Amino acid sequence: MKIVAGCDVGSLTAKAVILKDRRIIASAIVRSRAKPQQSADNVMSEALSQCGLSQSDIQLCVGTGYGRNQIPFVNHIMSEIACHAKGAKWMMPSVKTIIDIGGQDCKIMRIDKNAQVQNFLTNDKCASGTGRFLEVMAQVLNIDISELGSTTQKSHSPITFASTCTVWAQADVIKHINDGVPPEDIGAGVNAAMANRVAILVRSIKPEKDIAMTGGVAKNQGVLSVMEKILGLRIKKIRKSDPQLAGAIGAAIFAHEKITNN
Repeated sequence: MKIVAGCDVGSLTAKAVILKDRRIIASAIVRSRAKPQQSADNVMSEALSQCGLSQSDIQLCVGTGYGRNQIPFVNHIMSEIACHAKGAKWMMPSVKTIIDIGGQDCKIMRIDKNAQVQNFLTNDKCASGTGRFLEVMAQVLNIDISELGSTTQKSHSPITFASTCTVWAQADVIKHINDGVPPEDIGAGVNAAMANRVAILVRSIKPEKDIAMTGGVAKNQGVLSVMEKILGLRIKKIRKSDPQLAGAIGAAIFAHEKITNN
């Protein structure tokens, strides 16, 4: 019996996955704290409590994410690119192109049948192509970020942003609110701005089917549907597990492979 774990500490959320013989027995997603080690401790404690285990039961743990170097209990660290590729492949074996939109960056990857990364691009750290952009806009609209995706379906006349810069877009949102523009039209415009920004990166890498999206923004149906229209390609939904867990799942699979040499 092999019990391993993966911990992915990102800028907005921390994720943990525990595998028992390559099967998920527990997972958790928590809001990131100021210190990555606190985020890691919190999310791993929640995952362990779900399956009634303690840290000493974990035979090996791999860390990833921007805070990976500050996770106190990991045995190895791996890059986000490698872990998201491995996790996405586990969740959707047919995937060849991965669109990962995290809290502070956006990564586009093309992988082979063994989940080896053949090519990848990342954004230029501008928040407009990240989860942070959506979070800021949701706060200004005074809605939960989980509700932002549905605004696209409710909108009759989505607004168009003159700039995708987060600072200028935030000012535009405030102006539209003051002008009485319906919140759903503003939200739909926000989703479209994000989709257009990310689509530029996706086109640059010459995507191959099947295409899947990972990260928290994968749960935003508005961004996903607009991006499909822009690209003229279907983005398949990951159903095997929460797409936000892709990095942590990949890290846990790497942990399993390290102790089984397979």
